[in-house]
Amino acid sequence: MTDLPTPETDQPHDLVGIGIGPFNLSLAALAHGIPGNPHPLAATFYEQRPAFHWHPGLLIDGASLQVPFLADLVTLADPASPWTFLNYLRSRDRLFPFYFAERFHIQRAEYDAYCRWVSDHLPGLHFSHQVDAVRWNNERSLFEVDFTQLDTDGEAEALGRAHTRHIALGIGTEPHIPDPLKPLAEAESVPVIHSADYLHHREELLAAEHITVIGSGQSGAEIFLDLLRARPTGREKLHWLARTQAFAPMEYSKLGLEHFTPDYSRYFHALPESVRDELVPHQWQLHKGIDADTIAAIHDELYRRTLHGGWPDTTLTPGVSVRTAGRVANTRVELHLEHTQQKTRSRLTTDAVVLATGYRERSLDRILTGLDPYLRRDTSERPRIDDRFRLDLDPTITGHVYVQNAERHTHGVGAPDLGLAAWRSATILNDLTGTNAYPLPARTAFTTFGLTPRTPTVPTQNPDLIPLVQGN
Repeated sequence: MTDLPTPETDQPHDLVGIGIGPFNLSLAALAHGIPGNPHPLAATFYEQRPAFHWHPGLLIDGASLQVPFLADLVTLADPASPWTFLNYLRSRDRLFPFYFAERFHIQRAEYDAYCRWVSDHLPGLHFSHQVDAVRWNNERSLFEVDFTQLDTDGEAEALGRAHTRHIALGIGTEPHIPDPLKPLAEAESVPVIHSADYLHHREELLAAEHITVIGSGQSGAEIFLDLLRARPTGREKLHWLARTQAFAPMEYSKLGLEHFTPDYSRYFHALPESVRDELVPHQWQLHKGIDADTIAAIHDELYRRTLHGGWPDTTLTPGVSVRTAGRVANTRVELHLEHTQQKTRSRLTTDAVVLATGYRERSLDRILTGLDPYLRRDTSERPRIDDRFRLDLDPTITGHVYVQNAERHTHGVGAPDLGLAAWRSATILNDLTGTNAYPLPARTAFTTFGLTPRTPTVPTQNPDLIPLVQGN
């Protein structure tokens, strides 16, 4: 292993991005050729994976993105950008076919292909680079970013260090496995896999006599439907279990979708911490429900299997939690279940389990260990994040650490939503450059969240709302 040359005379970067998922890819795309900026932004991005891939284990044939194609990396901030989805189609001579296809919601596999096109052509992206530590250099008033360059086998090849004025953290989320099932997921004798790896194990799962899917969200529904379609009629042997009280549709009304606007993000950020924490769990149907078309497709497939008499060998049961789990004779799984309404318990023996149990934000603590003394936290020891997506750091640090998709506790349900990616990236770049390079709309929702009087920054709000002094 060698050291990459990092002479102290090297010019520092303006921005170093850590992680290259859709959100930092959006930031990189908008940072490339900022409108009206005569001096190109010196930005570089590091990712430990060898190439860009977006949820490769869930790119099931026919599965659609849950946001319109306009929620690409850049359009909602800069529709004239060369990195739009429409420009991607044009570069592939697919613009007319897309026009005639009349698709507002594209397939997930197509979104992944679009993002890979951007990552293949955008400069300043460094894959197979694992960031190990971030520190603040008081003497140079810069961040130091230590990284390891990996070879094709993922082994350390060289060490390096970059200096930068600002950092953007986009390290994403990681699969969540409930505690009762962690020992089984780590074993190899019985297929207990997270939905993130579904396609990598699909043939192994289909070979199992009985399969159980756990989780009531979109991933669980798509996997159940895919397995159902692949099993013979009358011999499906599928269980679908969920903690929620119903296999519920996602809230997709037009006014409901306004929770994924900048207006709502600003409103949510201004709420007290205790109110935000109480609010988020109650909003699960905004982002954890099932697309209505997927629910309809599941019901249609089940109904089709009754046409010649009998019922499919499937069991769909909501309101169930897994208390404990274990292996039976090293080849099967026994799940101990409890129904939350009936308060009844039972056991289910199955040959394979798919955990569609969602994702959790990756902890920032490991990557920010070197900045911990400067980091200000809330009452739950989470990083405080301001309205411009900056970590609240000690004033002695003159640079900023911006975060992407790690701020649900401060900005609400829109944090992981692709539809807010371009707006958040533009907000970050406007703040970083001290300009209005990407003019952003003052108002984005018909809903007025809260009793907020008209303000100079939101001139279209209701002028009849007059704030009352407490006690009036």
